[in-house]
This record gives sequence, C-alpha cells and structure tokens, in this order.
Amino acid sequence: MTHWIIAPIILPALLAPFIVLAARYHISIQRVFSLVGVLALIVISAGLAWQVSDGSILFYRLSDWAAPFGIVLVGDRLSTMMVLLTSVLALFVLLYAIGSGWDNRGRHFHALFQFQLMGILGAFLTGDLFNLFVFFEVLLIASYGLMIHAGGNERLRAGVQYVLFNLIGSTLFLFALGSIYAETGTLNMADLAERVQLIGAEETVGIRVAAVLLLLVFAIKAALVPLHFWLPSSYAEAPAPVAALFAIMTKVGAYAIIRVYTMVFPPDVEVTAGLHDLWLLPAALVSLAIGMIGVLAAKKLDRLVAFSIIGSMGMVMVSIALFTPAGIAAALYYIVHSTLAGAALFLISDLVRTGRGNLELTPQPPMAGTALTAGLFFAGAIAMAGLPPLSGFLGKLMVLNASYDSDLMAWIWAVVLISSLISILGFARAGSVLFWKAHGAEAAEEADEPRITPAPTALSYVAVGGLIALLALHTVFAGQVHRYTTTMAEQLFAPDAYTTTVLTTPGKLSKPKEDH
Repeated sequence: MTHWIIAPIILPALLAPFIVLAARYHISIQRVFSLVGVLALIVISAGLAWQVSDGSILFYRLSDWAAPFGIVLVGDRLSTMMVLLTSVLALFVLLYAIGSGWDNRGRHFHALFQFQLMGILGAFLTGDLFNLFVFFEVLLIASYGLMIHAGGNERLRAGVQYVLFNLIGSTLFLFALGSIYAETGTLNMADLAERVQLIGAEETVGIRVAAVLLLLVFAIKAALVPLHFWLPSSYAEAPAPVAALFAIMTKVGAYAIIRVYTMVFPPDVEVTAGLHDLWLLPAALVSLAIGMIGVLAAKKLDRLVAFSIIGSMGMVMVSIALFTPAGIAAALYYIVHSTLAGAALFLISDLVRTGRGNLELTPQPPMAGTALTAGLFFAGAIAMAGLPPLSGFLGKLMVLNASYDSDLMAWIWAVVLISSLISILGFARAGSVLFWKAHGAEAAEEADEPRITPAPTALSYVAVGGLIALLALHTVFAGQVHRYTTTMAEQLFAPDAYTTTVLTTPGKLSKPKEDH
C-alpha cells in the first residue's frame, strides 16, 4: 500500500479551506498557494504514472479497512494518466486565470478551483462506485460556484440549468447504486467484477436495470445525445478559464464508462449482454454529427467551441462503444487530444472577447493582438477539426482503424468523415469572419469614435501557447503515446491484476505477467 496515491485528493482538499480562511482578502497569496499546489500535483501525478507504467497497481485503504468493506483508492495506468492530464491542464488554466484577471472578478475562485480538482481527481482514483458518486457531487458543487463566478444573469441562468440537469443524473446514480447493492451486496468495483459474474441468467433483471441507469448517468456527464442539452449554454456562459477546466469534466463520464463497462459489465458478461451496442454507438454517432453541425451553425464563438466539445465527445464515445482494445486505445489517445484542444479554444475565445469586446461571428474592426490570436486560433481549429499535421488527424485515423471489424463500419466512416468536413467549414467560417473580414469592417465602420479594447496580457498568451505546444508534443510522440494507451487498454480487458490487488494481500503491488 502506498500513501502517495491519496495526495492528489488531500492536497487540494487542504489548500481550499486554507485559501478561504487565511488568504481570503489577499489575491496574490491565493495565487501563489494555488500555483504551488498545482505544480505539486503535477509532480505527484507524474510520479504515480511512472510507478504504474510497468503494469503495477497502486492502492490505498483509508483507515486500513480492507476492501470491499472500506474505502479504497486505486491507481493503474488509466487512472494515473487521467490524473496527470488533469493536473497539467489545471496549470495552464490557472496561469490564464491569473494573467487575464478572471480570478479577481469574483470571490473564492482559487478555493473553488482546488475543490474542483479534488472532485475530478477523486473520481479518477476511487475504487468504489459510491465514492465515485461522492466525488461527482463534490465537483458538481464546486463547478456551480465556478460557473457563476463574476456574476451576471445569463451566467446564473445557465448555472441553474447545469445544476438541475446534473441533479437528475445524481438521482439516477443513487437509484443505480441502490439496485446494484440490492443485487450484489457491494459497491466496490473489484468486488463487483467478481460478483456480477456469479449472477444467473434467470436473475438478471435488477442488475440490467442498474447497468442501464449507470450508463445514462455517465452519458449525462459525457454530454452524449440526447443527454447533452445542458452543455452548450453552460460552457458558453461560464468564465473562459472555468470552461477550459470543464474540458476534462466530460472526460470523467467517458472514464467512468470505460472503467465500469470493461471491469464490472464487460461485453462478454451474460447478465448485461447486448447492452453496449443497443444505443451507445448510435448515440455516439448522432452526438458527433450534431456537435459538428452546431459548429457550422453557431453565431457566437463560445457556442461554436461548446458544440465542438460535444462533437469531440461523440468521437471519443464512438471509439469506446466498440469495446475492443483497439477502440479503447484510440479513445484514450483522442481523450488527451480533445481535452487540450477544447481547453485551448475556450481560452482563445476569451482572447477574442478581450481584444474585440464580444464574440459575435460578424465582421468587425480588427482586435488588439490580432496576429498572435489568429495564429493560435488557426492551430486550435486545425487540431479540433482533425486536419493534419496535429494530433486530431492521427486520433481520427486511430478511431477509423479500430472500427474495421465493426458491423457499423460504413456508418462510422461516413459520419466521421462527413462531420470532419462540416467542422472544417465551421471553423474556417469563424476564422475568416473574425480575422480576415475584420479589415474590411474597419473601413466600413461608421462609429463616431474608434472602439478601444485592451490587448490580452503576455501571461494569457503563454497559457494558451503552452496548451498548443502540448498538442504538438502529443502529435510528435503519437507512436509512443498510442503504444502506451494500447497496453492500457489490454490491462483494462484483463482486470485480474486489479481485482487481486484490491481484494487480497494488504500492501502487495501486483504486476501482470504479460507486461514487460
């Protein structure tokens, strides 16, 4: 048993109340502690990811209560990769919030930011479904506070809609947990993986209902059609750094589907046979199509980016819905890509708002910092649309390659390629209106006085540039990353090491024999 695995949860949990109690009126102190905390998270997350890179499983038993009776945190390749991705994303989001001054436009930004990290990282590390629900609620509460940061009627309205929709998901989650516990007597995922296997074919009604409810809950978190209605307005109205951090929030839903439906309800389990391909893959294809159509139809840049998030989640879920090692490996590569690209685009939209005064996709005079902002938008748009040479293109190739053996291969290829063309048109239209036609608008402007808008700060550009640089690295090292996600997927489809480590000898690290 290692104590380091609880550090990503404990650190932000301690920092948040400290910031509220000791540095409430000192924004500079809040910034220092928040930055130091995130940097520490990156170091710890990288260490955990390195420890499990050979296939080992890390675990921590709170109060030394053995599973399945006590709370267990588990770290494997998947969970530690998601923790590291979240920590790295948080650094650049935080730099942007500080550089743009967003953190000083309302109260308790840094405390809520830390609580949000606690909820997200806890969801990735927990080995228990009930505590997954608990961490969902932690991140929901914190995210609501962040959404309405700096106030405004539109932001408050979107925040209420966001909370109400997610509370519906929380209610369904509780129903699902009650059904699972009634059928199996446990909520520990490792224990569930063994007990579900023992349920006879004549007693599957309860567990099938629970599995469907869980899938609905995770689909809400992942903004999968038709459960996506909360996302466009919520993300578009949220402060830009908050929306950028929320780029990882939909991935929590995708992570939960991967974890639960490869371990507890895998495709070959008789009690939930057919559940995965009944509607998950069609819904993913529809999500991809609707998201990219929304990109083309959007009239404001922030809503365009929000719809691109829906489309990217559709792409992720298409690959997940295949439920093969190749499909999961491609999905995991694309998750990293879409998280970085989505976050970068939300921050770029705020650069546009700062230099332009609004986000309307109409010809207007050139904004402050046009050249640099345009270059960053160009890179982010290429990445999200899936054009070469950036990682979106490679990720889509991996998804298409993984779908060769699917009965719906023709549909997958058609929807992916057509939606890619639509997204290219949508981003090209937005870029031309924002940056190219702006010069013509300047000559036609009839205002009495020229509009004066401030230029974005250097730190804001550094934060966005850092995310674009990470996308470039994700492209350069695509081969190594994909090999790692392939071994990750193989580990997910062979969960014996996970269950053995969690349920047997305390303090033992388990390493599957096939890993080298």
